[in-house]
This record gives sequence, structure tokens and C-alpha cells, in this order.
Amino acid sequence: MKTVYFQNHVVTITYEEDLQLGTAVWNGFLNSQEFREAITNCTQLIEERKLLRWLGDNRKMKAIRPVDQEWFVENIMPRLQQSALRRNAVLVSEDFFNRTAVEQIYKRAEGQGEMTTKEFTNKITALAWLKEPLTAPV
Repeated sequence: MKTVYFQNHVVTITYEEDLQLGTAVWNGFLNSQEFREAITNCTQLIEERKLLRWLGDNRKMKAIRPVDQEWFVENIMPRLQQSALRRNAVLVSEDFFNRTAVEQIYKRAEGQGEMTTKEFTNKITALAWLKEPLTAPV
């Protein structure tokens, strides 16, 4: 069962306890304050519920300002890398500038921590990948 954790006019953040899955569905452009508030809520949910899986539905999300990209890399990526999160599925945005920003953020974080990020264009395929059994760290 999905539980709403946080919601405003541009994002809905939910989680499913049984799957240890969090989801953020984005819609539109967020100013810096809205972006940081929403991302902070995502991170708190991941940490509080010790989620293993995350689905970022960015299909309707617009550009992320460079200053917010930098903030994300400096403040959020270290927390995500220390979290229980193992799989992060991203439904890519229809917006070119958002796709570019998200690619840059994850490129900078590549190879750090245990989280694997994959991009998808299809929600069913993304969820199937997220629901696959996680292999224990060796």
C-alpha cells in the first residue's frame, strides 16, 4: 500500500513499506527553495524508512538550476551514499535541460557508494527492475 509522505504543487513523494520503495513524481519547474525542500524530504524518507529502492519519475520535471545541482551533489549525494538505498530508477524527463542536469549529477556520483542508478523510459520496466531481488554485498 502506498503512503503519501510529502506533497506540494510540483511533487508527490510516497513509499511502499512492503517493497522498501520510495517514489517521487515531479511535475513542472521548482524554484530553489521548492527543489531543496522536496529533495530534503526524499532523503529524510529514505533515511527514516531505510528504503532500498527509489523511483524518480522525472518525466514532467523541468530544468534544475546549476546552483541546485551543485547543492545536490555536495549535500544530498553523500547522504544517499551512506543510506540503505541500493537501486535508483529514474524515469527520464521529456525536458532536455532536466535530462542533462540529472545526467551530470549522477555522472559526478558514479562509483561512490553501493547505489546503482538506471534510467528508464517505461515505468513498468523500471518497477520490474526495482522489484528484482537485491544481491547481498560480498
